[in-house]
Amino acid sequence: MRLHGKTTMITGASRNIGREIAITFAREGSDLILNTRSSKTELSEVASICESLGVKTHIVMGDVTDPDKSMQMVQEGINALGKIDVLVSNVAIRPHKPILEVSNEEWASVMHTNLFPAFYLIKAVLPGMIDRKCGSIIALGGQAAITGRPETVSVTTAKHGLLGLIRAVAAEMAPYKIRANMVNPGTTDTQRLNPEWYPEFEQTDRGSLEHLQGIPLGRQGTVSDIANACLFFASDESSYITGDRLNVVGGKYIV
Repeated sequence: MRLHGKTTMITGASRNIGREIAITFAREGSDLILNTRSSKTELSEVASICESLGVKTHIVMGDVTDPDKSMQMVQEGINALGKIDVLVSNVAIRPHKPILEVSNEEWASVMHTNLFPAFYLIKAVLPGMIDRKCGSIIALGGQAAITGRPETVSVTTAKHGLLGLIRAVAAEMAPYKIRANMVNPGTTDTQRLNPEWYPEFEQTDRGSLEHLQGIPLGRQGTVSDIANACLFFASDESSYITGDRLNVVGGKYIV
């Protein structure tokens, strides 16, 4: 088991990519601190699946956009399971609007959701990682962290800022053997609860032949594809990689 003896905190763990990361990490032996803001029933189901794989789990409910709550949840998780070796920061919104229509409040909302929580959580987990001189921090980015596209000014800015945060943390924490990296999912076959965030699929159906023609590997990503990339960064297999990003995009962006 690649994560035996480790404890991982995963935010946004109740569904989609976060859920798959939790189950994948459990299968590889990691105990888990699982977070969601409101979907306690779904999160409890994920925790039950993970426990059936032989690991310990602890649920922390709360909004990671609140710095005090983020600190509290990290401490609660440490109190319950003893430590945090791996942090997976996985929370985002993806509104699309022309720049001239983005209000100051909408801009702030995206920053507070897509960028700030990673900062709060990293600050909260670092003291324990520094003491033990080990740790892996993984942020979920996306295509907005790779390129710029029309009507994504707030999301693209926040995700590029997230990459900057990861690089800065990686540079500062390297002497303590703490690594920080980003996983950028491309188009992934997940449940979309906010279709208005995906205007690219208003004319072209997601997963259609026309859509897939834009992806060199000819298919959408799966949640397992993303979870496996996170597993790589969490494990000792990536022990000489920090401040980097892994683009899980099927070759759509080759940079």
